[in-house]
Amino acid sequence: MELEKYIGVIVHRADLKLNNYYQKVVNPFDITVDQWEILVVLWEQEGITQKELAERLHKDQTNVARMLFKLEKKSFIYRVTHESDRRSLRVYLTVKGREIKEDILAPSIEAYQKTIEGLTGEEVETFRRILSIMHNNVKDL
Repeated sequence: MELEKYIGVIVHRADLKLNNYYQKVVNPFDITVDQWEILVVLWEQEGITQKELAERLHKDQTNVARMLFKLEKKSFIYRVTHESDRRSLRVYLTVKGREIKEDILAPSIEAYQKTIEGLTGEEVETFRRILSIMHNNVKDL
C-alpha cells in the first residue's frame, strides 16, 4: 500500500499541521498548545488534581507538572495542596487565567471553524466518532 493511504500517516500529518496552526493562534498569549489545553480544562473544571488533569488530557503526569509550572510562572494558575492527600495538588486559575479566557477562545473557535470548513455537522460528528474508535483501538498498545 502507498504511504499516503495509511490512515496513521494521514492522521499524523494532519496533526502536525493542526498543531502548527493552533500554535500560531495561541502564540500572542505566550503559551503553547499543550498549555492552552490545560487552561481549557480548568475553565471547565477548576480545582482538579494534577493527576486528574493528566488523565483527562491523556498526557504523562511529569509533563503536565512541567507545563503547570510554566503556567504558574506566567501567573495563569496556582496550585494548592489537596486537603486530604498532602502529596496531591489541586490546580486553580488566577484572575489572569480567568481573564484570558474570552480573548483566547475567540481566535481558538475561529481556528476550529477553519479546520472543519467544507464539512457538514454530521461529517464532523462521524469523523470525531471514527477517531475516537481508532484511539480506543490503539490506546493500550
